[in-house]
Amino acid sequence: MIERPQLLPPTLPVYPLREQVLFPNMVFPLFVGAEGMPVIEEAMRNDHMVAVAACLSKEDPCRYEDLGRICTAARISKVFRFPDGGGKAVLEGVSRIRLVRPTQQVPFFVSVIEPLVEKDGRGLVAEALVQSVNALLKIALAYGRPLPGDVLKMIDRLEDAGRLADMVGVYLNLQLRDQQRLLEMLDPIERLKEVYMHLTDEVQKLQVRGNIQSEVARRLGKSQKEYLLREQMKEIQEELGDEDPRTAELNEMRKRIQRGGMPENVRKVADKELARLERINPASPEYTVARTYLEYLCNVPWNRGTEDSLNIGRAEQVLDEDHYNLKEVKERILEYLAVRSLKTTTKGPILCFVGPPGVGKTSLGKSIARAMGRKFIRISLGGMKDEAEIRGHRRTYIGALPGRIIQEICRVEANNPVFMLDEIDKIGQDFRGDPASALLEVLDPEQNNNFADHYLDVPFDLSRVMFITTANLIDPIPHALRDRMEIIHLAGYSDEEKKQIAFRYLIPKQVEENGLAKSPLKFEDAAVLKVVRDYTREAGVRTLERKIAAICRKVARQITQGQPARSLISSAEVEELLGPRKFFSDIAGEEDRIGVVTGLAWTEAGGDIIFVEAASMTGKKDLILTGSLGEVMQESARAALSFVRAQAEQFGLASDFLENRDLHLHVPSGAIPKDGPSAGITLATAIISLMTGRPARRDVAMTGELTLSGRILPIGGVKEKVLAARRAGVKTVLLPLRNRDNLKDLDENSRGAMQILFVESMAEVVEHTLLPARDSQARGRFRDGELPQCGVQP
Repeated sequence: MIERPQLLPPTLPVYPLREQVLFPNMVFPLFVGAEGMPVIEEAMRNDHMVAVAACLSKEDPCRYEDLGRICTAARISKVFRFPDGGGKAVLEGVSRIRLVRPTQQVPFFVSVIEPLVEKDGRGLVAEALVQSVNALLKIALAYGRPLPGDVLKMIDRLEDAGRLADMVGVYLNLQLRDQQRLLEMLDPIERLKEVYMHLTDEVQKLQVRGNIQSEVARRLGKSQKEYLLREQMKEIQEELGDEDPRTAELNEMRKRIQRGGMPENVRKVADKELARLERINPASPEYTVARTYLEYLCNVPWNRGTEDSLNIGRAEQVLDEDHYNLKEVKERILEYLAVRSLKTTTKGPILCFVGPPGVGKTSLGKSIARAMGRKFIRISLGGMKDEAEIRGHRRTYIGALPGRIIQEICRVEANNPVFMLDEIDKIGQDFRGDPASALLEVLDPEQNNNFADHYLDVPFDLSRVMFITTANLIDPIPHALRDRMEIIHLAGYSDEEKKQIAFRYLIPKQVEENGLAKSPLKFEDAAVLKVVRDYTREAGVRTLERKIAAICRKVARQITQGQPARSLISSAEVEELLGPRKFFSDIAGEEDRIGVVTGLAWTEAGGDIIFVEAASMTGKKDLILTGSLGEVMQESARAALSFVRAQAEQFGLASDFLENRDLHLHVPSGAIPKDGPSAGITLATAIISLMTGRPARRDVAMTGELTLSGRILPIGGVKEKVLAARRAGVKTVLLPLRNRDNLKDLDENSRGAMQILFVESMAEVVEHTLLPARDSQARGRFRDGELPQCGVQP
């Protein structure tokens, strides 16, 4: 009887298979990557049929010439798709076919096929071979050769020589080319003879293994069982000419430990863990845990690092290319490189960049890494609550892993990267631990040379790592952690600095990203300054970059609609493209009012101006505070009121000026929380302005803390506050006298035409801020016959 070929399409998509050959009547689960799914999808559209051919070459990708010409037509019964784009297909071998010629090779193979007809597989010779193969299978099973029970029952029922040869050939663990040779044999009897020869060889090897076991057992005895097992594996590998996969894995692990460059104490731990791994059954869960631990020990770059680029001139050039100004930061990096060139064992510094968003803290870390020729790592600490994220989990926990510090260092394969810990001021804390405390060991130069990750449980030297942390505010950082870092403040940018940044970095970047590189867009200086002053109010340049990007997008849209391309953006066109201005900064043109004083504040977004308003009404000497004021600012208000009452005579007020009256202090934008120790003189000036009836100059802004004795204490964030005052159109800024040295951080361009005055008493503040009273309505609040003793006559 001759088997007739099944009806098949003239062409089929071809799926290359490297590990195994698919035989007819065989059910085969095929795991397909995302790159192979188009073949399966084409087969599903083609009567669920696909040609599965063996790829006989190790080159990647597989070529059509490398495919076995005789292969198997298979039907796809089921397809399961995975989220990563891949999937699993269940194939059923149908019949042998021949690949005639390709009709398509990209993106996958499609070939003209020719069905093959097998010869008759029955007769006396076939029956004898079937019986012999069944007998050999039973002998192999007796020697411990594994074979699924359902497969054995199926083989017992098979009488067809061809199907029996195909089924037994699958379970013989033959090489790929030997499997392909079986597939190409169209004579079932010849194919079964080939299987019989391979099976005979397998049985002989099993018999030799049994003899080896007996001989080794006789020679070594029961007391040396561990040595017996190892000798058995060696003898079996020599006889079979093959290496056991587990033994190969252990040998490879041993080689990795030897060339891993581990310190002596770590090497001892690794050798001990490897010896333990050899004794564990591979089926035990502990085997995977021990193997994963050893792999991490081998992956840690104990003595592998990048070589620092100590060319100071090149490093300075790189920093200048990437960032404008930031002199203090650049000088600190160049100092570190200079020291490294003189002494190679210098510990890495622990820097903390503190400044408002958008001033370039994170991108500065990348530039430092590029200037030094080091790898760059960045992790965000914002919202991190679990201490194990830093130090890792103990190996006793299921799914334990090293902390992010060790993981990232393993990923870059260098023990001296530039490691940026972003948003350190936003780190969390809950019942799972305190990550900020866990960072103490990481960021302490005296301790981090023996950093102990809970998972590795061996010390690792972090002293060569250059740690950089970033924060918007320094106050939320715990004092113990802050003490271990070198604080470098990054203030906001002035209008001129923003203009330079826009022309040097932002405009070229956005022109490129928005497809305008072929017709470059240029901006006038006035246009950029208009965007800075009328459409942004920030310390950094993020909003400025977004506005420039918006202009580029609108120009790109006009080009695609066939309108004439703009080549130059003027200040008039800015308003046309971005709409009406968003911010009005000229407060000097507004009316000077009684009881309304302009103050300066510093927030995590940079400097800003605030208005303190004071009002008085009939009451019982109560002090009312509104505007979402924090505890510190409320105490400043009480202290300011107590100072004014104590010094009422100095400011020409009656001692009982609050008799039968309430005082209300309000800071507008009441939905925004406000706090800080620098509003004392602003609150006191508002009270004095109200009670004396003298308007406060709107174009004078002030900042400073006031004590009950009248001292004006220095404050922080001077540069940010001065820049905010300039953005708002303030003409005069009053600062505490002890902040005079802070003006070194401000160049002439940052100050502009503003006048900066230093004060050390409230009398000076009143003199520079309050105007004469406009009418005589305020005289009732003065002492009889007296005028304010502040140097300005009403």
